[in-house]
Order: sequence, then C-alpha cells, then structure tokens
Amino acid sequence: MPDDLVVAQPSEESVSSKKRKRPKSAEKKGKKKKGLEASNPVKKMTWTNKQRALVFAARGITFHARHLMNDLKVLMPHAKSDSKLERKEGLYAINEICEMKNCNMTMFFEMRKKLDLFMWLSMVPNGPSARFLVQNVHTMDELRLTGNHLKSSRPLLTFNKAFDEQPHLALIKEMLKQMFATPNMHPKSKPFYDHVLGFTYLDGRIWFRNFQITDQTEGSLVEVGPRFCLWLIKIFSGSFSGNVIYENPNYKSPNQYRTELKIAASHRYKAKAEKNAKKAAVEIVPKEDELDEIFHTITQDELKQAG
Repeated sequence: MPDDLVVAQPSEESVSSKKRKRPKSAEKKGKKKKGLEASNPVKKMTWTNKQRALVFAARGITFHARHLMNDLKVLMPHAKSDSKLERKEGLYAINEICEMKNCNMTMFFEMRKKLDLFMWLSMVPNGPSARFLVQNVHTMDELRLTGNHLKSSRPLLTFNKAFDEQPHLALIKEMLKQMFATPNMHPKSKPFYDHVLGFTYLDGRIWFRNFQITDQTEGSLVEVGPRFCLWLIKIFSGSFSGNVIYENPNYKSPNQYRTELKIAASHRYKAKAEKNAKKAAVEIVPKEDELDEIFHTITQDELKQAG
C-alpha cells in the first residue's frame, strides 16, 4: 500500500448524529413506570350491575309534582332524564324511549285534572309494571328539614315486615329495590352510605321517608325529605301492558272520592233544610198567665151575659 494513500475516517459529529441517544428524563420515566407496574399491579374495578332508570313525566304536571320528580332524581345517581311525553303518545311508547336511552327500568309520572298525581314503576321491556296514586307529597324545599347528606351517595333501603307477608307486596319490594338501590361501582356514585330510604306499608299505603345517618354507632337519624305515600292500584304482567296480576280491592279513585264528598255535603244540607222546615211547621201556642185575670177589665157584653 502506498504511503500517499490516506484512509478517510468518519468524524465524531457524523457518528453522534447516527446514534442518537434517548434523553435521560425519558429513560427515568420508563424505569419508574415499569417499577410501579411490577410492585403495585392496578386492579380494574368493574361496573357489572349496569342498572339505569329513566325518570320523566308526561306533559301537564304541576310544579309540585315536578319538584318531587327532581328530588327523586337527586337521590338516584343512576337515573336518566328525558323531555316530557306528549299526551297524544301512548304509554307503550315509553318502552321505545327506554331502549333508545339504554335504560332497563323507568319511573313515569302523569297527572289528571291538575289534581291527581299517578306514578308508574316498570321493568323494561318485559315487565312487570305497577301503577300508584301519589298522595301527601312534601318536597325538600317545602319541608326545609335539618337533615343533609352527600349527593349521589349510596342509600340503605329498609322495608318493614308487611312486605314479606303478601306476594304482591314482595313483588313491589323487589321493584323498589331495583329502582332506588344504587348499583355498586357506579361512575356517578360515592362509595359509602350516609342516608337511609325507608319504605313502610301501613293503612294499605306505602310511606316513603329519607333519613340522614348522623351517628353510625348509636344509629341516630335525621329526616331529609322528600315525603310521599303510594297507594297501589294495579300490577300488570308486562311493561305498561299485559294481564292484570293484582288489583287493589280497597282502592277508590279520586273522582269517586270527590263525588262521595259532594253527596255527603248534599245530605247534610237536606237534613238541615228538613229540620228548619219542621221548626217552621210547629205552631207556637203561648202559655196562659194566671195573673192576667187580676188586671182583666169587664166589658158590657160580659155584664149583659152575667145579668
């Protein structure tokens, strides 16, 4: 090899440009992530019970009923809402709305004559469904009680012994449990219990109360609201349709109750009028006074008769 021939060697700059090193910060981050995954494996908490309830009303409800519906939505983090149902649409259209909203149960409010509030509980799409008359409604804003609990926290549901004594009440109990119980690991719920929802069957009606748990050791409770009672009318085998499984024999429609009140008022008026007529028909005969003869003046006719 001749001495004049010079072999070209790559410069340091070209070598460094070819072999670009990762920044140290990125290497450290990768090491940290690998170490955390190896030491503390993350457990994925699954939301298996995906219960969703559609809570909405028909057009024509009053503000009082709307406030009650909003109070119940606050107590149910798994509830979804929708616009009011038009009057021309039938109740069976609610099943299609639930399917579009991806809900498997619904609570539907409707009002008649701006006076009577009715509530439907239905398991969509196969049923069963139950219809109630809502009475003695008192909302949270109306009561203004001292109790308070966190929004979207999971409730404890309590039922008295009467729900286990009759089969139709056992069915209603299961429907209320599925409706008001917050599913475990729901994304919008909080993982603790700080209030109690009480359902009591008394005098043929279901009474609803909401209490805050103030002291877990002593079990002291403070009422929060709302308050209302449900009078069962009918239970159907399907969702807003089907055969009648149970019909309450003691139920009186509000129209029938109002007519009975009017008839009772008319009977009272008739009885009072008859009493007044009897008093007017009786002739009042004045009693004779013994002292009237002392001051009696003798007339000429009496003198002629005496003579």
